[in-house]
Amino acid sequence: MENLFAKAFKRLIIKLKDFGPKAVEVNNKERLRATIGALLGIFLTAIVCFYFIASQTVFFIIAPMGASAVLLFALPSSPLAQPWSVLMGNMVSAAVGVSCFLLITNVSVAAAVSVAAAIALMFITRSLHPPGGAIALYAVLGGSEIHSLGFCYVLVPVGINSLVLVITAMVFNNLTRHPYPHRQLANPINLHKTQDAVPTNRAGFNSQDLDVVLQQYNEVLDISRDDLVYLMKQAEMQSYRRRFEQITCGDIMSTDIISVEFGVSLEDAWMILRKHKIKALPVLNKVRRVIGIVTLVDFMKHANLDVYEGFEAKLRNFIRLTRDNYSNKPEVVGQIMTTNVRTAHVDAHIVDLVPLLSDAGMHHIPIVDNENRIKGIVTQSDLVAALYRVNLGAKQ
Repeated sequence: MENLFAKAFKRLIIKLKDFGPKAVEVNNKERLRATIGALLGIFLTAIVCFYFIASQTVFFIIAPMGASAVLLFALPSSPLAQPWSVLMGNMVSAAVGVSCFLLITNVSVAAAVSVAAAIALMFITRSLHPPGGAIALYAVLGGSEIHSLGFCYVLVPVGINSLVLVITAMVFNNLTRHPYPHRQLANPINLHKTQDAVPTNRAGFNSQDLDVVLQQYNEVLDISRDDLVYLMKQAEMQSYRRRFEQITCGDIMSTDIISVEFGVSLEDAWMILRKHKIKALPVLNKVRRVIGIVTLVDFMKHANLDVYEGFEAKLRNFIRLTRDNYSNKPEVVGQIMTTNVRTAHVDAHIVDLVPLLSDAGMHHIPIVDNENRIKGIVTQSDLVAALYRVNLGAKQ
């Protein structure tokens, strides 16, 4: 009998655990940031609104703003916490609440209808914001001070409270490196302008798979689709890192680096490219830090070689050194190089190079050390060979 009781008790404990959420996976710094943000948000909203709302019979800040503050400062990337959701969601809900109070005499019915109608309208206006339900309910149950406002309740205090809180969140979140409004992560664009998916989306998980799963799941998630795609991709990359062990850029890079300096003539740079049969030259300063990269594409772009007619003559005239004191065309590498150079650290995992050398359309990645001095270069061929060797070793 005791054993049966013990087993039943254990099953009950396991069931009860389902009622509680998993621990929030953020560090103490992020928790402190959200806490301070909510403190400042509510304080500033209260102070500003107190001076804007002169009548002492009107609450200058309402309780549902506390719930909005949780979303704005603790979950600033949530679709439910974006400015449109906060402003439109709160004000639509306020209008619904006032309408229900004026049209429905039974308070219980008015309260229930106000919350339900607020949710429905927030869905329609794509402004779902959980505190909106509380704002609608508050319009019905808030007492004579709120009821006397009528539809002015939508603007004062709801509208002005929401606006000040959103402005505070914009300033605070961006200062603490949490972009707000949250920028959706753009999907990689096929550089060849075809209908094909980018290379990393052609095998394994892709966003279309997620769309199917989300339709089947059919519940509101507190994260945007694009952010969810990003997290899934990062999890996939982490899986690759684990499977490929710790193969770094330093393990696969070419160390005999063919490079040039800023003042090297275009003619000399072109001859170096042809001599070594390569397509890019890192441009280094005197202490061997990468300041740019010059590629065949840079030569073609600046020599106006988009049209084949006169190709050889155009190229010859472009790279030929001008002997006059004045030149109306670029003369040295530094004038045509690409300065926004993507580099990778010598200790970075090779998986980090995959999006750069595939989706981003890059062909050469300079590899640098802690002082940003060049240590080598990795090409698409280097990466393909490395991945081939890893897969071959795994099969053996």
